Amino acid sequence: MPTDRPPTIDPIAVRRWQRLPASTSPWLHEEVARRMQERLDCIKLQPASWAHWEPVRGGMQAHALLAQRYPQADCFVTEFEPGRAAHAQASLAKPWWQPARWLGRQPRFEVPTEGAAQMLWANMALHMTHDPHALMAQWHQALAVDGFLMFSCLGPDTLQELRGLYQSLGWGAPAHEFTDMHDWGDMLLAAGFADPVMDMERITLTFETPERLLQELRGLGRNLHPQRFAGLRARQWHAQLQQELAKTPLSLTFEVVYGHAVKPAPRLDIRAETVLSLAQMRETLHQRKNYPGKP
Repeated sequence: MPTDRPPTIDPIAVRRWQRLPASTSPWLHEEVARRMQERLDCIKLQPASWAHWEPVRGGMQAHALLAQRYPQADCFVTEFEPGRAAHAQASLAKPWWQPARWLGRQPRFEVPTEGAAQMLWANMALHMTHDPHALMAQWHQALAVDGFLMFSCLGPDTLQELRGLYQSLGWGAPAHEFTDMHDWGDMLLAAGFADPVMDMERITLTFETPERLLQELRGLGRNLHPQRFAGLRARQWHAQLQQELAKTPLSLTFEVVYGHAVKPAPRLDIRAETVLSLAQMRETLHQRKNYPGKP
């Protein structure tokens, strides 16, 4: 399977989705973030700085959990859409009377500069981008050497019930395709990360009514498939969808993929004649001296 998946995402639709305002994080995103932050118990490194990538959709409650876990760490909050950036700043900026504001722990609402973050946290964002290679490159650039990435996204088994219903009715796909975790691992390696660790779980949500199910889906995202229905759906179609949903168990499966990877030190380009600057030589010797496997 090629590593340039997902292939079925319309970049214009992505930009429209990104421009939509959001002031709350979906319940599923918060739950996934809570489970992902529990995985930090296995990581010994205590980052002195970390970056939260698009927290408004990714999980504002999760931000509080991470800030509590790393109270002495500097934090970058990265939002690109102006409305969400303003909301994040209004919600996460510490008031002037809190001591943390004067101790250098006020969040910085900006994209981290190159190598500024020792951890980058990106929850439920990767499956909504049309260019995952470019996004991973941004993450890689923001991380310091030996810093680590924590991310989650949706996998291929997501919405299998809804996909089956649409297929039985002769409709197009209800959502774009989602990438398998092994392909994400390949893309991480191609982006320069090392030691990717991928795992997944399935979460099933049940709903009381078809309308509640559709409401939840609207909060989670949009159908970004290039071959989705081109126009606006009529009221009759929406009524039929609700009727068909009412005939089935009102449940949806979400395959959640969790990923972890490290930014390694850059490898030296060894040639027949290799010229190193004094700074490069000192850095190389320092890395060898501090290599944990060195006897």
